Amino acid sequence: MESTKDAHPAPETLTRLSSADLAMLNRLVEQSGWNQTAHDWRVFSTLGRIHVIRDSGQTIVASGAVLPLDDSAAWISMILVEPERRGHGLGRAVFQRCLADVQEMGRVALLDATPAGEALYSQYGFVTQWHLRRWHRPALTRTAPDRSTPHRASAGETSMDASTQAIASLAAMDAKALGISREVLMKSLATRPGSTLARRADAMAIVRDGRFARHVGPLVSSSEEAAAALLDDICANESTALLMDVPESRNDLHIRLEAMGFAAQRGFARMALGEPVPSGLTAFIHAIAGPEYG
Repeated sequence: MESTKDAHPAPETLTRLSSADLAMLNRLVEQSGWNQTAHDWRVFSTLGRIHVIRDSGQTIVASGAVLPLDDSAAWISMILVEPERRGHGLGRAVFQRCLADVQEMGRVALLDATPAGEALYSQYGFVTQWHLRRWHRPALTRTAPDRSTPHRASAGETSMDASTQAIASLAAMDAKALGISREVLMKSLATRPGSTLARRADAMAIVRDGRFARHVGPLVSSSEEAAAALLDDICANESTALLMDVPESRNDLHIRLEAMGFAAQRGFARMALGEPVPSGLTAFIHAIAGPEYG
């Protein structure tokens, strides 16, 4: 993250997400090589807040997002800076505005940090809870099955179903895993165009479109065996590139991912600032919703 030695405009909060602002935010994502889409920015605008810094020409050159999670916590993410403007304190400034936003709400601040970010955020008092790693599978040279028609499977099979009942079941398992209720977010992710909600036994996962790969997560289950079987079925039904963010403690799942053609990429640290830190059944977490959501 950048130092604060250089003067720059103060961050502003977007009161509405205009098409021009959305295009500039998407450009920041592309410049940084991240996977988020316009749908993600709309989630932050609708359910949370987006803070930005503009240059003298009113171009957005830095961003950050805050997403409240139930009544106790809020998620900080999307700290992005235009490449040629890095090193001048813009990233730090927009992060500090996001953190102040969370603290003004009286909530615990949560985020997923890169290794460099972990060192920085610890200076603000953030404490690492656990680590995870991103996995990537390139696109396959075959056509994936049609996902447009929901498939309701019998016991022991995988179903693709984003019904209200299925989303409620996923949200309930997700809340047990994280110690935070975020049903509105789960519904938003599961029902956006291109998304599928996959289920096998008590294992459930959302697979959604990204800028360059489909993202698998959250993947939650009380059974590691069921989670692995569901992942097998998801990978068999997806020919496009895939991304997953998996806890470092899932050694058996890492071995399975490598066997399916995934390669490990960068790591992240789940960090928190404030008390009480939400506490759930983290053994239920086999893949997160992404560092932008946790």
